Amino acid sequence: MKLKDKKEVASIIAIVIIQTIAFIIAGANKSYIHMDETYSLGLANYDKVEIQDNNDFYNQWHSKEYYEDYLAVQNKDIGKYSQVYENQKNDVHPPLYYLLLRFAMGFHRGSYSKWEGITLNIIIYAFVTIFVYLIIKKLLEGEEKYKEKSAILALVSSLTLASINNVIYIRMYALATLNIVITTYLHLKLLDTKGNNYKLLTAIGISALVGSLTHYYYLFYLAILFIMFVIKYIKEKDYKSLLKYIVTMLLAGVISLIIFPYSIQHMFLGYRGQGAINNLTNISKFLSNICLYLLKINVYAFNNVLIIILGIIIYTKLKKVKIEKNRYVKYITVPTIIYTILVAIASPWIELRYIMPVCGLIFILVLYLTYMLLKGRNKIIIGIFLLMIIMPIITNNVIDLVVGQDFKREKETSYSSKTEMAEKLKSEFNLPIDMVQKFSNASIEDILLFIKDFKVEPEVLYSNKQDIVEFVSNNNNLPTLYLFNSNNNRFLDDILLLSNIKESYIAKDIECNEENIKEIMQNKNISNGMLIFINDGQNNNELLEKIKNTLQLKNTTYLKRLNACDVYLIK
Repeated sequence: MKLKDKKEVASIIAIVIIQTIAFIIAGANKSYIHMDETYSLGLANYDKVEIQDNNDFYNQWHSKEYYEDYLAVQNKDIGKYSQVYENQKNDVHPPLYYLLLRFAMGFHRGSYSKWEGITLNIIIYAFVTIFVYLIIKKLLEGEEKYKEKSAILALVSSLTLASINNVIYIRMYALATLNIVITTYLHLKLLDTKGNNYKLLTAIGISALVGSLTHYYYLFYLAILFIMFVIKYIKEKDYKSLLKYIVTMLLAGVISLIIFPYSIQHMFLGYRGQGAINNLTNISKFLSNICLYLLKINVYAFNNVLIIILGIIIYTKLKKVKIEKNRYVKYITVPTIIYTILVAIASPWIELRYIMPVCGLIFILVLYLTYMLLKGRNKIIIGIFLLMIIMPIITNNVIDLVVGQDFKREKETSYSSKTEMAEKLKSEFNLPIDMVQKFSNASIEDILLFIKDFKVEPEVLYSNKQDIVEFVSNNNNLPTLYLFNSNNNRFLDDILLLSNIKESYIAKDIECNEENIKEIMQNKNISNGMLIFINDGQNNNELLEKIKNTLQLKNTTYLKRLNACDVYLIK
């Protein structure tokens, strides 16, 4: 190995070490998990898609171990993987990620841990960064010190909020990101290949197979690349290469369907597939969705600096600064843009996770264009990188200064009084319920509370849930009653808290009267109070008053608003 190769390997190792430290710090500060992360753990481990499907789930007292059984592998289940395939058959995603997660979960048994999922993603992202580096090196090849510049860009890309989100979010999106960057790099290599290269075609086929077994949105990206290469071969009249390429992709598709034939049902007949198809035909929401996703990209892929970068690009373009054409660029740009557009239309919600697999490529393309336009102006380029690093710190300090460090804890109040108005406005104006809940009847304090949650940090860190997690852990001996409205079933958003509580009762659609309350709470020690969970669509104040009057309790303390549930302490 030559000296330069040793330096290159050393730089990549250094990048992976730095990003791993950053990911571990972020993971350590992750306070909560989203409902879909709960699904990841359950689908990789449990014998059903949802714990609520158990016959004994509702209207019985359960220990915390009952819920931990859904979140963690038990000793009796070691070596059992068949339920992973069965669960995915009955769910909406292909099985590969869940098989990997199931293997990782086997290293910690019996109780919930976030670290198996995060560690799996940390390992995956080490390979993501390697392939991102290789892609950037392709783009910058021929430039002075292109390997060093590629390493710097790869490092910055790995430390964006989008990358950190991707790693600490216990879902398949980190693996989908790896699939996309590997597929991209292999196709860039294919551009440089003439004649027979069966090893490369085999690698492309394997990457297509793995990608299709990870997430169906990957197929958007692959389809665009496939069309571009078919057009390329037809234009060049290279029909032999065209045939080999098409056969490779067909084989990958056939093998994928042999392994998991339920993909057809998921994509075209399942509720999520039908929803995506319906959304793709709804062009009316195209522009609004694109704008909302651009805002996401600005915050998480560029740390709120994208507008400044675009301003620099526009300015240099107006100055008619010319850049050399790079044949690799369009094979990254076109599939990335079309993927983003298709996902913006097809995705059921406007959420970062759906575009996380291409955030790194978007970052590379924008920074590459900026570098080429500002070639020779190293101070400006360094300034952009520094601004990207310090912008979250500036934003967060300004928010803390304006809002006040202790404002949220002191001023946060129950959302229950807004629920009815929110539902009414939602039906009349078709506004997102969470937006309405925050701004219906909004006071200055409500708006400040909203701003407080706008701190620039990984959105799946859930730092705003840390207080309720700590409270429940410190008071886990309190009997807990969950008044559950089955028309608003997001129980898996709340299961992590219940897995910390010694005994809890999920009262499904019951009439909250004196007789039922006394029967449920019979022989329960409420001398120190009790916890009440109430999910959406109910009159919280009325329910709380009935419970207090029946059990002769006096005080109500509002503890937290979860995603679709309010938590109270009464004593």
